[in-house]
Amino acid sequence: MTDQPQKPFFHRLRGHVRSTLIVGVLILIPVAITYVLVRWAFDTVDGLLRPAIDSLIGWSIPGLGLIALALAAYLLGLLWTKRVGRRAIRASQEFMLQVPLVGAIYGPARKLIESFTGDSAAGFKRVVIVEYPREGAWMVGFLTGITAFDSGQTVGVIYLPTAPTPNSGWVAMVPVENIYDTTMTVPEAMSMVLSGGISSPLGIDLKPMDPQEAAEFLAQGGMEAVTEKKEDGD
Repeated sequence: MTDQPQKPFFHRLRGHVRSTLIVGVLILIPVAITYVLVRWAFDTVDGLLRPAIDSLIGWSIPGLGLIALALAAYLLGLLWTKRVGRRAIRASQEFMLQVPLVGAIYGPARKLIESFTGDSAAGFKRVVIVEYPREGAWMVGFLTGITAFDSGQTVGVIYLPTAPTPNSGWVAMVPVENIYDTTMTVPEAMSMVLSGGISSPLGIDLKPMDPQEAAEFLAQGGMEAVTEKKEDGD
């Protein structure tokens, strides 16, 4: 058995530095991406109210706009718990929907947010799986509504997020018999999308969506009608 000749020290050092550097870069990349996104989010949110506050108090305090926005959100949430406040907020929302251009942006944005945070008889926050865009290819989606075609076929309106930016995606209308309920929660599904599938559950339980439940949901007038009726009864 002959000894293999050792590589020159310079070559071994170069290989060590290169491999170690690659590992370090791979560790730093997600940290850098996280920092950039968090910094962008902070600057964006903080910048909504910070200029007005800075001009009011006469000096600049980083993060003050974010604190003010959080306080405004808390006060709005507190106002929503009161029946009078809820009616006032709804009136302002309806007004925004009637404003040209503003309503075209506000309406879809409001519905998208409600699709992740609302509650209704058909499982407003329900995570579903459908065969899309072809048979044998499965996609995770969020059931956001139930509707029916003129032919009488009941279909589920499903928002299909794209990885790694779930705010971009598309809407598919799928027959309810082809929609499968899952035991996944919204945070689990969002984590799966954001990670490009790396953060996936070990197992996913599926069961066909109940057509009777979908029919009852449709007969009650859809998500908005059910949600508003429930809120008015508080």
